[in-house]
Amino acid sequence: MKDVQNFYDERGIALQRVGVKDVHLPFYIKMQNGDFQSVLADICLTVALPHQFKGTHMSRFIEVLNQWSQQPISNKELQSILTDIRDRTGAQKTHIDLKFKYFLKKAAPVSGLSGLLDYDCLFSGELDKDFQFVLGVTIPVTSLCPCSKEISQYGAHNQRSNIKVKVKFRPGYFLWIEELIKIIEVHASSQVYPLLKREDEKFVTESAYDNAKFVEDVIRDLVLTLRAQQKIAWFDIECTNFESIHNHNAYARHSENK
Repeated sequence: MKDVQNFYDERGIALQRVGVKDVHLPFYIKMQNGDFQSVLADICLTVALPHQFKGTHMSRFIEVLNQWSQQPISNKELQSILTDIRDRTGAQKTHIDLKFKYFLKKAAPVSGLSGLLDYDCLFSGELDKDFQFVLGVTIPVTSLCPCSKEISQYGAHNQRSNIKVKVKFRPGYFLWIEELIKIIEVHASSQVYPLLKREDEKFVTESAYDNAKFVEDVIRDLVLTLRAQQKIAWFDIECTNFESIHNHNAYARHSENK
């Protein structure tokens, strides 16, 4: 049978990323306490396609991913996946994004009642001359407007916010998802909890009021904290406040190599 993908392409255009997207497979993520959490991953796996090839072999991507399904996945396993697809396709550069929901038990601040809070997470890897790994987490928090607090005789408007953080680690170092979340969420006006009784709601409301922050404040405080983290070599952070008194949102972002 003819292998059309290997036909010569005369247009002379190399493509940076070619592969499969929106592949959904179950994997296991190792937790900080030593347990494993089963997650449903949304995967994009690609290779760089040289200009002379008409296409790549899409079935090989699925074959590789299926071999790793329902197995523990971390940065080392991502590197193995990328090495495998590189060897099977002959590509020089490969990339993977693996997105998943991660659940952590979190206790309310006063009552101590626990529930599961979900976090959107990302494992991203790129293999070229060397391997680069990125850990990403989106953390739901609460923010309260300092300006509203200052000009109002009582009360202040607040909103739910998302802090998105991506980090690269120095060689030989890493942070657990749980560790990164703890580093980030304390810089909001208040944390978000899955279950609140009246005494918890009172605590959260008053804590946010006492810790009013603009979106700029959140990002600047995070920059100082992440700069002090010796394990982190690069970070990209953004915060979105889903405004309660506007039909638009407040946004700030910062990225740097350390």
